[in-house]
Amino acid sequence: MSAPAILNLIFFAALLGFLYQLTKNDTSLSRRVLTGLVAGTLFGFYLQIVFGYSGAVTEQTLEWTNVIANSYVNLLRMIIMPLILITMIAAVLKVEEIKSLGKIGGSVVGILVLTTMIAALIGILMASIFGLNAGELASGARELARAEALETRRGSVADLSMAQLLVSFIPRNIFSDLTDARATSIIAVVLFGLLFGIAALLVSEENNTHGDRIRAFVNTTQTVVMKLVNIVMNLTPYGVLALMTRVIATSDGSAIVTLIAFVVASYIAIAIMFGVHAMIIGLLGANVRSYFQKVWPVLTFAFVTRSSAATIPLTIRAQIEELKVPAPIANISASFGATIGQNGCAGIYPAMLAVMVAPTMGVDIDLGFIISLVLIVAIGSFGIAGVGGGATNAALVVLPAMGFPVTVAALLISIEPLIDMARTALNVNGAITTGIVTTRFLGEDVVGDGPAMAAQP
Repeated sequence: MSAPAILNLIFFAALLGFLYQLTKNDTSLSRRVLTGLVAGTLFGFYLQIVFGYSGAVTEQTLEWTNVIANSYVNLLRMIIMPLILITMIAAVLKVEEIKSLGKIGGSVVGILVLTTMIAALIGILMASIFGLNAGELASGARELARAEALETRRGSVADLSMAQLLVSFIPRNIFSDLTDARATSIIAVVLFGLLFGIAALLVSEENNTHGDRIRAFVNTTQTVVMKLVNIVMNLTPYGVLALMTRVIATSDGSAIVTLIAFVVASYIAIAIMFGVHAMIIGLLGANVRSYFQKVWPVLTFAFVTRSSAATIPLTIRAQIEELKVPAPIANISASFGATIGQNGCAGIYPAMLAVMVAPTMGVDIDLGFIISLVLIVAIGSFGIAGVGGGATNAALVVLPAMGFPVTVAALLISIEPLIDMARTALNVNGAITTGIVTTRFLGEDVVGDGPAMAAQP
């Protein structure tokens, strides 16, 4: 290892030490995460400007900083399946009657899918206004390698018909799905958790003793899982520092400039969709400003971690404690929102890619095309993993279903992380908005304590 790389690592270790010192000083997690974000960004720029994004020193430095980055990502992925499973079971057990569960689940899924369809329309509009065209994107060695990898991955889902895709959502081996063996494992685990919770609820109705034992076991298990999640979350500042270092240091500056139109169009689309959420909340009579003040820490966490699933505990807590959403609705909206109808990753992103590819395939963007695309986006939004890269999985479903190649997703590799952060925040905000809407219309019917109005003045 070269001397400059060693000096870089010493400086990186000093940054880690600084973040640890903030922990000892009882600095809030959100501030430590933000500090890690800023520090990683600056350190990444330093590596790219001084040594180049593909320079030997940069690669030597990142080889060791990636130990932190990759370990953190692996830990996030580790907690996703147990978190979703136990959260889903606990959510069902908090519902008093099976019919109430159906109302909550139906409302949550319906709202998530509807807002995803709206997001897809916004993505189509922005891609059209900016005149985005996949034929104008340049491809280098890095992009070509990515394209080959995506072509290999797409066979697991993309070659399925829509009917086959729906069947793939049904769990067949829960132990296999818990290992994330299939592209649709996430939704399969959600469905298993739902069915298991229903069975437990029925047993509880038949035998109070068994019901009390089941609830005690689930509550204890959930407490342990949440403690595990908290342990991983406390590592977030260090993970964000390393991840941002890698993202910035390895981003081809010239490629980003070339793709700046797509970045701008994406962020405008995301901002508009945030506005749609705000409008929905405002129409329900809630104070929009108060709402965003209360959920801002959650959105910030989602932004820096790029993980909807990892944000589930914060999403639930914000809904229950800050927005007064009943626990059953909060649990279900958070769990479903991390796997179904992600407005940013499963709505805006694949829709924009499809519009970019269409001209290169000689396809006119007419009303029929738009309707087909929106419907496919809605169906394809089921089971998209709530971790970094979920948007790519959505694209691997939508693009082949439209008869388009997936190569365009590879051509955007340089800017993918920059957009994914905002998309994730939008995903989480969509889940919270869904919880508020469901509470407003079903709260009294399903929990008996009346619909709480979130974020009142």
